[in-house]
Amino acid sequence: MSFPLLTATAVLPALGAVATAAVPAARRTTAKWLALLVSLATLALAITVLVRFDPDGDRYQLTESHSWIADFGVRYELGVDGIAVALIALTAVLMPFIILAGWHDADPLETGSKRWRPTQGFFALILAVEAMVIISFEATDVFLFYIFFEAMLIPMYFLIGGFGDRAHEHGEEVAATQRSYAAVKFLLYNLAGGLIMLAAVIGLYVVAGNFSLPEIAEARASGQLDMATSTERWLFLGFFFAFAVKAPLWPLHTWLPNAMGESTAPVAVLITAVVDKVGTFAMLRFCLGLFPEASKWATPAILVLALISIVYGALLAVGQRDIKRLVAYASISHFGFIIMGIFAMTSQGQSGATLYMVNHGISTAALMLVAGFLISRRGSRLIADYGGVQKVAPVLAGTFLIGGLATLSLPGLAPFVSEFLVLVGTFSRYPAVGVIATFGIVLAALYTLVLYQRTMTGPVKAEVAKMPDLRVRELAVVAPLVVLLIFLGVYPKPVTDIVNPAVKQTLSDVQQKDPRPDVEAAK
Repeated sequence: MSFPLLTATAVLPALGAVATAAVPAARRTTAKWLALLVSLATLALAITVLVRFDPDGDRYQLTESHSWIADFGVRYELGVDGIAVALIALTAVLMPFIILAGWHDADPLETGSKRWRPTQGFFALILAVEAMVIISFEATDVFLFYIFFEAMLIPMYFLIGGFGDRAHEHGEEVAATQRSYAAVKFLLYNLAGGLIMLAAVIGLYVVAGNFSLPEIAEARASGQLDMATSTERWLFLGFFFAFAVKAPLWPLHTWLPNAMGESTAPVAVLITAVVDKVGTFAMLRFCLGLFPEASKWATPAILVLALISIVYGALLAVGQRDIKRLVAYASISHFGFIIMGIFAMTSQGQSGATLYMVNHGISTAALMLVAGFLISRRGSRLIADYGGVQKVAPVLAGTFLIGGLATLSLPGLAPFVSEFLVLVGTFSRYPAVGVIATFGIVLAALYTLVLYQRTMTGPVKAEVAKMPDLRVRELAVVAPLVVLLIFLGVYPKPVTDIVNPAVKQTLSDVQQKDPRPDVEAAK
């Protein structure tokens, strides 16, 4: 029996969460180091998965399958394709930086303070989220995926509501109220999506007789399973609604700015760079894999919603006064690009969308974590409270600029390649959609450069005159992310080589081929 590598990759952070929570309350530093070591060990396992995965091999590799609830056809079934491997690697890479960045975020404000939950709980919850996200990327049993798709809401609820941002212009009481509101809104939106998906999961079982994604796909391809058109469309809508909430796609996005604005910067990164990727990943794996005809039927409407997300999110980002809410609305715009690439139904679009998931995770982590370091120094999230930071903290300002330039997809930084592929793939099939989407790029340049100008340049405000530059721990968080942004911007081939075969198989599921160019290449 081979070593269950996929199970180990998900179970290790789960066990680490239990062990971290069990550390005595007086030993907060021990809990922090334990969580960091567990995240690094999980990264080592994720790298092993990456090394053992063969992009040109079987579609689902390192598979595990065991009977679980036999009477209902539920199996503990895991397997990864290239898209899942890339996102597992992203999750495992970001977790040590999230933990390091949040090193002091759950410390009491003063001795004996009861306003913050124990430090152990904060890091245990982060590890619990990591475990659930990883197994969501690995699950090929639809019911198993659904369980962890929903279960990750619980630790996220407590991270948002119990460990919110301490920088608030209206004081602690108002901050606590807004944290609670953001946490409840996050939970209700995602629970609503999950309940609708549960009905669709049950409907899928009634139609297919099991929950195994590979078996259902094989039965459809061989003609043994023939869903009625109306049935397939209703089931698709049930799945897609849940994933669109998680993604988030307009108009189901409104929970995200509240959740990110009221969270600490590391938790905000956890939300948008890690958890939300489960939604876009699931669109590729489950919506297109299980319901190919319904996916093509819904494509025009979804592309319109993606376009609205791109332009609407960018426009609202331009008008924000709050740094973290600006990044949140920028993320809504970026998720619009990802979803547009998925439903463009071209190899360039879907490769770009998958690469965008990875690159957006890295760029958002870089920008948000540096923003968190900035906010922790000044004690304010308001853009107007800053000015002249680059004169007193040049390294902080420089890394903030790189994160911002990555957000606007500057050539040479990682998001540019993915955004370019998404636009090329969309232009080739839906040129009008591609033209409108380019307005999002222009607006991204506007909100990013205005943010940098207002916070980092100009006269030095008295409140930031003595602001310290990045410390060693903070540099250890930011520097590797900057290196990754530059490396993947110059040489994205390691990621595209992994995801491209999986993208071709996804296009085969929906029986789509790339459009022929209008002009043949010269021979």
